Amino acid sequence: MVEVAIIGSGFGGLGAGVMSLEQGIDSFVVLERAKAVGGTWRDNTYPGCACDIPSHLYSFSFAQNPEWSRSYPAQPEIEEYLKRVTDHYNLHSHIRFGFDVAEVRWLDDRACWSITSRAGDTVLASAVISATGPLSQPATPDFPGLSDFAGDVFHSANWRHDVPMDGKRIGVVGTGASAIQLVPAIADNCGHLDVFQRTPPWVLPRDDRPAPSWRRHLYRALPFLQRLHRWRIYVRQEFLSLAFLGNGKIAKGMTARIMEETKTLIDASFPDPDEAAALLPSFKPGCKRLLISNDWYAALAKPNVEIITSSIASVDATGVTTTDGEHHSLDVLILATGFAVTDFPSPLTVVGRGGMGLADHWKDGASTDFGLTVSGFPNLWFLAGPGTGLGHNSIVFMIQVQLQQIGRALKYMRSESVATLELRPEVEAASYAELQRRVATTVWASGCSSWYVRDDGRVDTIWPGTTTEYWWRARRFAPDRYLATAGRFGQITPSR
Repeated sequence: MVEVAIIGSGFGGLGAGVMSLEQGIDSFVVLERAKAVGGTWRDNTYPGCACDIPSHLYSFSFAQNPEWSRSYPAQPEIEEYLKRVTDHYNLHSHIRFGFDVAEVRWLDDRACWSITSRAGDTVLASAVISATGPLSQPATPDFPGLSDFAGDVFHSANWRHDVPMDGKRIGVVGTGASAIQLVPAIADNCGHLDVFQRTPPWVLPRDDRPAPSWRRHLYRALPFLQRLHRWRIYVRQEFLSLAFLGNGKIAKGMTARIMEETKTLIDASFPDPDEAAALLPSFKPGCKRLLISNDWYAALAKPNVEIITSSIASVDATGVTTTDGEHHSLDVLILATGFAVTDFPSPLTVVGRGGMGLADHWKDGASTDFGLTVSGFPNLWFLAGPGTGLGHNSIVFMIQVQLQQIGRALKYMRSESVATLELRPEVEAASYAELQRRVATTVWASGCSSWYVRDDGRVDTIWPGTTTEYWWRARRFAPDRYLATAGRFGQITPSR
């Protein structure tokens, strides 16, 4: 029995642990399904895995790291950073590893949450912070015959390091954020590599370079200089949002620049106009995630690499058949097909007041207030929840804003003798209506198929504004947006 239960130990979960300590809450637990911290940076170990936001910004402001080895460090360095944060704040004693949460259920008669693992273990908590993250559930395509493939098949998020690539015929399905990193990393070792492209991405050059030792020494000695560098990156990334919001002169100018930079990268590796045309997107930049790479097109131009633009029709024991009737013989099939970002609240089952399931509550849209709270679900907060995703800046910044809001709410509850806070339905409805109204004028609603968009065409994932605006509007806790019940927070009613 704890005051706060936190689900997940990635950036969000560890940040929530630090926030709890700063609020003077010692009765909290971090429930982690794996045996180590790190979330997506623990799970994604494919070759070339790295962040597409510079890590001086893609990190906690309260835990600056002057030791980043380069502008865009690879996965192991980010995972190690999260381990150091865990050690520095002594969070290990609060983490319960191997607790794979299956259900989160509000107990009306006890005014608390019951969190049950897939093994049947249970934790009771006055409040829950869900930090499972949007990139926790790999999306696997349902190609006919996929289970018949006789070779090795796996998702990029579950990389098989025991499967050799040398001399093999490899197929990679997808041209998104994972594929654009792993294809250049494995291309030289493959006998032949087929890249199955549904739609080509917009790609910008990656300004990645090693961090000189003098800079690391300087940041250790003068941390405020690193903070200035962090804000410089933040402002630069924030300007990218102007290309996604509306259709004004600035947006059109930035869109044209993105298109020109991608075309320049393509032309450098594919001087043949017909080959280049197959790699140039037809949708607006930003409608699907913008990608950054210096070696994507160079990898596709290698003599042992072929880009397949026909859709996959079926899979059999020996390979893949595309809709043009051609069969591609393969030894290994890698599914770089992303994550089920729009399947809220999967992989958890969440049941609120009166037995209402969150999946049912969200069947007509994942309505929240700033992605944080939901009516009918008391004392439940989400980190990186619906309507808070980004296409241009650091999600860690958003998580920290959300943690500040949650921390203020918990402080209010403890100081004002409030047992439960529950979002008012009319606030939720107004907040969601505004989000849908605004997102309709952005690039994400311009008609392409992407992980931002649900099957019914609704966009529930993205924040349709700048992160600066999100911070300004969510910086304060407003009690009048909630229904409150009096009582002592953290005191759970005995079972009857």
